[in-house]
Amino acid sequence: MRKISYVQAINEALHQVIERDKQIFIIGQGVTSPWYVGTTTVGLIDRFGQERIIDTPVSENTVTGAAIGAALAEMRPIVVHPRMDFMYYALDQIANHAATWHYMFGGQLSVPLTIWGIINRGGEQAAQHSQALQAIFTHIPGLKVVMPSNPYDAKGLLVASIKDDNPVVYIDDRWLYEYVGDVPEEIYTVPIGKGVIRRKGKDVTVVAISYMVNEAIKASEVLEKEGLNVEVLDLRSLKPLDENLLLDSVKKTGRLIIADGGWKTCGIGAEISAKIAESNIFKELKAPIIRVSLLDVPAPASSVLEKAYYRKAEDIVSAVRKNLEV
Repeated sequence: MRKISYVQAINEALHQVIERDKQIFIIGQGVTSPWYVGTTTVGLIDRFGQERIIDTPVSENTVTGAAIGAALAEMRPIVVHPRMDFMYYALDQIANHAATWHYMFGGQLSVPLTIWGIINRGGEQAAQHSQALQAIFTHIPGLKVVMPSNPYDAKGLLVASIKDDNPVVYIDDRWLYEYVGDVPEEIYTVPIGKGVIRRKGKDVTVVAISYMVNEAIKASEVLEKEGLNVEVLDLRSLKPLDENLLLDSVKKTGRLIIADGGWKTCGIGAEISAKIAESNIFKELKAPIIRVSLLDVPAPASSVLEKAYYRKAEDIVSAVRKNLEV
């Protein structure tokens, strides 16, 4: 199978779905600009024109509202938020409208909308340009939330999100854009709500999402040299969550580390911990659950401080060693 980058996988998915379905269009600021969205949308404006690749002014609330209206009118919009931080401006539209219309209309209408949020972090971008807000959207009923960690899933989950009749928040991380992996040329989907074991193990389970999956795999390779067998679980989908896969893995190992690139308090790690605590698996734990996540402070604007702030493989290694000491 040929290998392409994560960013090329997204671009290929967009070309294929827009070509096949005239109801699909992209709307958002900078959708024709590499400065905003990397090279994920290269060639789209030339191929499909301004009626389907709509570059907008900076107006997150308005643009998201327009996309919701189009979805209610049986279009399948993809609304792009090139910096996830500013999705706060669109939170009214996302939480009070996109997420609720299907229920408020008694199931007679659906909102087949893909809300594409891009996480930017590092490079001294500081507090207002580095936020990972997946926990906020996972909290909202009526939304599905997915976070691919590799090129194969980046394409497959994007296609699945666009085909879904529900609003899906598709979150990607620019730290993944240069990752290369096997990706089929044909169009395909990765099922929403299904996680996958990236590396089988028996000593401890590391549950990870997005770029932290790759850090977890690096950590498992380091720990393997110490004779430790780490199981790495890639959630892929935060909502719905693959609870059976999670519970089966933790039951097998009796230990759990959660690696998330968001803040710790009320984050994805807290939700996963609660699911374990509420299940019969809790009594199988041999040690307390450990969350590897961001400190509860805004991102710094210093490269030196960023090295201490962002979680990497060595943080997962330390967490596993601590867990195994108990």
